[in-house]
Formats: sequence, C-alpha cells, structure tokens
Amino acid sequence: MDDWAAIILAAGKGRRMKSKTPKVLHTIAGREMLCYVSDAIKEVPLPRTWVVVGYNSAEIRQVLGNSVDYVEQTEALGTGHALLQARPLLESQVRHVLVLNGDTPLIQAETLRNIIRHHQDSGATITLLTARGLDPKGLGRVIRNASGQIVAVVEEAEIEKEGKGSDELNGGVYCFKGNWLWPELGNIPRSQNGEYYLTSLIVMAAESNQRIEGVNVGDPMEALGINHRFHLAQAESIVQERLRQRLMLAGVSFIHPPSAFIDANVEIGEDTVIYPNTTIAGKTQIGQGCHIGPNAIITDSVIGNGCRVQASVVEGSILEEGVDVGPFSHIRPQSHIEKGVHIGNFAEVKKSRLGKGTKMGHFSFVGDAIVGENVNIGAGAVTCNFDGIRKHETVIGNDAFIGSDSMLIAPVRVGDRAITGAGSVVNHDVPSDALAVGVPARSRRRKEGRDSPREAK
Repeated sequence: MDDWAAIILAAGKGRRMKSKTPKVLHTIAGREMLCYVSDAIKEVPLPRTWVVVGYNSAEIRQVLGNSVDYVEQTEALGTGHALLQARPLLESQVRHVLVLNGDTPLIQAETLRNIIRHHQDSGATITLLTARGLDPKGLGRVIRNASGQIVAVVEEAEIEKEGKGSDELNGGVYCFKGNWLWPELGNIPRSQNGEYYLTSLIVMAAESNQRIEGVNVGDPMEALGINHRFHLAQAESIVQERLRQRLMLAGVSFIHPPSAFIDANVEIGEDTVIYPNTTIAGKTQIGQGCHIGPNAIITDSVIGNGCRVQASVVEGSILEEGVDVGPFSHIRPQSHIEKGVHIGNFAEVKKSRLGKGTKMGHFSFVGDAIVGENVNIGAGAVTCNFDGIRKHETVIGNDAFIGSDSMLIAPVRVGDRAITGAGSVVNHDVPSDALAVGVPARSRRRKEGRDSPREAK
C-alpha cells in the first residue's frame, strides 16, 4: 500500500442539513461522521490520508488534528475541483488514489480493502463502488452500455434524459490510477451550474477506452451519503446497532437493545447488564458485573466493577467498585465516589468525594465536600456551599453521623465520629466525638450510650 494515498472530500457546507455546523462534523453516536471515514482508512491501512477542506476548515482541523494532512479548497466549485487541489501535492508521489466523501460514515474498512484489491487485480484506470437497494433520491446512477461496461455516472438532475430507470447507484468511493487521473483533472468540463463534477471523469475515461470497473458493496447502507437530518438519523440507528452487537459479542447483556444508546468511545466490561432506556455517552468506562438502568444517563464517567446505577444521572465522575446509586439521583461532574458507597433516591452529589462505605440515603445534597469513610448522611441533609458569591468546602470526618435535615453551613468541618442532631444548623466546626444540636447548633462532648447514633434513632 506504499504507493497509495487516500483523499477525503470534506469541503462542502451541506446546505440541506440546515445547520451552521459543517455537514461532516455532525455527530453519530457521539463522534463526528468524518472520523468514521478517517478511521476506516486507517484500518485498511493506507500510509497517508489527505482531507480537502473549505467551509469552516478550522473546525475540521481541530477534530482530526495531526492524524491527516490537509488541502484547502478556497472556492466551492464542485468535487472535481476539490480533488484538483491535491494534484500539486500528490501528483509525483503516489501511483494510486482512493477518493471518498466525508459524509459516508457507514463505510467499512473491509469494503475499502475489497475495492482496492479489485482495482489492483483488474488493472483498471477507475474502479468505483456501486450499490443497489438504497433510496435513489439525490444519488447518481451508474450507466452501463449494451456490453455491461460502465460508461457514465449521471446525477439525479440529469437522469430523465440520460438513464432513467437505472437501479445501480454511485457509492461515492473511487480508485484511480494516478498517471491518468492527474492530467485529466484539469480537463473536466464545467457543468451548467458552474461546478466541476468528479463523476465527469467516468465519461472521460469511457470515451478514451480506459478500463472502468464497478464493485458492488455488500451492504448498500455503507454507501449512504448523509444529505439531511433524516439520513443522519438512519446512520445513527445503524451505528448504534453495530455498537450494541459488538458489546454483546464481548459479554455485555442488553435487556432491550433498541432502547439503549451507546456512544462510540464507550467501553463496557463483561457480565454487565444494560437495562432499557439507558444512555451511555462520551468516554465512559464501565467495569464488569454492573447493572446500569433502567432510565440511567451516564456521561464521561468511570464506573467500577459491581456497581448499580438505577434511573439516575452520572456526569464526569468516578464510581469505584460496588457503588449503588438511585433511583432518581444525580452525580454531578468532578465527584469521586469510593468503594461500597450507597447513594439512595433523590440525592445529589456535586464536586465531592465520598469515602468508603458511606451511606447517603435520600433527599440530601452534598456539594464541594470531602466526606470520610463510613459516614451516615441522613435524609434531607444539605451542605450549604454557596454564600451568594463563592463556593465553600465542607469536610466530614470518618464515622460521622449527619442527622436528618442537618444544614452544614460551609466552610465547616465535622470531626471523626461526631454527630449532628436532626434539624441542626451547623455554622461552626464540630470537634471529633462531639454532638452538635440546635439552631444554630452548639457542640458538646458526646455521652456514651445516650448520644450514640443508634440511641438517636
């Protein structure tokens, strides 16, 4: 493959998307569609990939970074003109060129290998991918002569006069011999709308008796070009099915696969069960033997082995092994929940660390806090972290007992084994082994037995 280069055409605006976002940067399963095309080329693999950019090229460069090379198309004059921009860079470097559109995110590496192999074995000047079974609207038709040879690709606007009824569609992937391609690119005729179409090369090759080969794609949906939001939804559905199938073959169970939505960068360990109506997004990692859902949303988080997240939201946080969350709770970004913590229903944790074995039953809020090990946080307890201008930290020591409806006015510290009585408003530090009760709370030394958490219940 050393004498090959791939060129992705990604300069179009995609007006039919009705969006300020460049078409190729619309996401499918959490990844820009252009990344799927680039990844397929890497899997072939080909040594170098060039991307022709135009509209909002800075955004595309930001997404792909240094993984590819770039060519600028300063005027939107069509696909033929886009490819022409690469000629000064590649004309003397490669013998064969793979060209494909950046809006075909369903294309698979094996399909690219097949068309490259066929192109090399046949000695063709042009080899193009064809498809049958797609909705033909908006797609070019492949026209063959009486001998079955490909002689043209006709755009939809011209199909009435050129080849009405053809069910063989242009898949938008081409292999070219470089020594024929580069001289001919400058000879592409201008269309009535002022653009230079890449498909004109098919007619030019046929007229000069060049060999043109077609390779039919096994799954026609691989050739789906995304032109509008309905196509985008179709591609999303197919990618989701591929992702779930891959995970199931790796040992993950889905109770109702179609109702679970998984982003492309998600990793899930074996023996984990995903329940219905669950979304796992971003760069989330989930360990083994977990139960996620139903109705859970997890984004950019790390979930350890043996965790349960039921009908709750976890964002940008870490849950260590054996953590139990929900139902109806919210773990907000930058939280770290240590091993064996229980967070019950209607609880919220924000930018806090909860130590091993801590219990936070229900209707409580812990924000900007460091909570020790084996702490009990009663129903309705709140760390009052915001004074209207700044956020402040609450620190709770090991084995502390925070009574129901306790208000901890930050900044404040509650020492090891300390207790706050139900309904207390704690606005001063509570020493270790002390009991704080009242509004505002006053602290005194705990008396064995009478002031123990068990007696307080």
